[in-house]
Amino acid sequence: MKKSLLLLLILLFLFVGFLFLRACTFTSNQLQVDSIERSTIPIGATERMVEAIGIRTVSFENTSDFDSSQFRLFNQFLYDSYPSVFSQLEHRTFNEFSHLLKWQGTDQSLEPVVLMAHLDVVPIASPRKWSVHPFTEGVKEGVIYGRGTIDDKTSLVSILEATEVLLQEGHRPIRTIYFSFGHDEEIGGKRGAIPIAKYLEEQGVKAAFVIDEGMAITEDLIPGYDGSLAFIGIAEKGYTSVKLQVDMAGGHSSQPERETAIDVLATAVSNVKHNPLPLHMTEAMKGFINQVGPVMDFKTKFFFANADVFESLLLDKYQKASSAGNASVRTTTSPTIFESGIKDNIIPTHAEAVINFRIIPGETSYDVMDHLESVINDERVRLEIHGVRGEPSPISPIDNSAYALINTTIKEIFPDMMTASNLVLGGTDSRHFTSISPNIYRFAPYRITPDNLACFHGIDERIPVTEYEEAIRFYKRLITKCSKLDAL
Repeated sequence: MKKSLLLLLILLFLFVGFLFLRACTFTSNQLQVDSIERSTIPIGATERMVEAIGIRTVSFENTSDFDSSQFRLFNQFLYDSYPSVFSQLEHRTFNEFSHLLKWQGTDQSLEPVVLMAHLDVVPIASPRKWSVHPFTEGVKEGVIYGRGTIDDKTSLVSILEATEVLLQEGHRPIRTIYFSFGHDEEIGGKRGAIPIAKYLEEQGVKAAFVIDEGMAITEDLIPGYDGSLAFIGIAEKGYTSVKLQVDMAGGHSSQPERETAIDVLATAVSNVKHNPLPLHMTEAMKGFINQVGPVMDFKTKFFFANADVFESLLLDKYQKASSAGNASVRTTTSPTIFESGIKDNIIPTHAEAVINFRIIPGETSYDVMDHLESVINDERVRLEIHGVRGEPSPISPIDNSAYALINTTIKEIFPDMMTASNLVLGGTDSRHFTSISPNIYRFAPYRITPDNLACFHGIDERIPVTEYEEAIRFYKRLITKCSKLDAL
């Protein structure tokens, strides 16, 4: 018995020592890249950005609210502000307001690249809560305010500013470059990105890579790591909403039955909310662990170096850390609509609710439906898919020249920047381009901080002028480096 206990202690000691050895030898694999000279920003760039923000290209869920006059104004803004782009590049429009530009390269044997952005913005839900006007404030103390500064007019205008300058300088790319600018990303891309992607597919286009919005530079937002970290999205979650409906006898509120339609529905929604789908360690999360773990505090580094041993513990930690942490490791459950009743003294005969799910890679909308049937377990509750269903995107590789190109460009423009792959929690237009390329990456060169995190789709959306200028430099450098893609 004593010998067995001693042997067990020795084995335990060796195992713990092995774990510490792995942590001590868990070294950084960050690329070491020299920064480059800061290029000059085009004269009038800030004024053009302010003008773009002032045009109210709002996408509404109710299409009858669509204001085509604003989108026509934006078309005219593009043509007037970037004459070289729209006169020298091949240009097509889709449903009048989405744009595809083709900058023909000198070597047509090379696969092209696709740069994406969208020109529409979400509505202003609470205008009185804004400290400035959401469209007309302009620049205030070195910061550009307005809807679209983060999502996603900074990317679009920065790409065009960079391209206009390169054309004026006489630059001609070796590799063909496409620019895809959708006008309805915020409501699914049905009239913008989807027909653009279909057109490219019909033309037989196979791209070396696609880059769109989706991730950014975070500052002081990662537990265990203090500082800036640029995330490159290599996949995005799926999207499905499910409608729950209950029909039962109603009546007068003075004589309620033991259960009503509202009771049954509320119980079903509560069961779904309190029984979430399981936790998952995705490839995107593994990439983050391997690329950032070595530079974190030793406690976090120890667990990251031994993620295969402590996977359950790490997943539990992330689901409890924050709403974003939870969303990064599971399919999320969000009841968003609950409707029933017409009068306070009438028991309704019908009740319905909608629950939105953002599906993690490795699961599908069919898994969601199976889960709902299991946890609700009540035949009185009818389930049906509500609206658009979108499965999780494929996971793009990080061991190729396309990822290396984006990675090195970030580090050239933002010196000493840490980079890592990660999972995009929302949806982007790039999910429609999977038939065009297996290499789809999601990064926009702006900073998300504890101070501005809530302004994304929220109040006082804004970006410092200096960050907008860095975005122009980023896209200019990315475009000029595309010819070197195969050498990386």
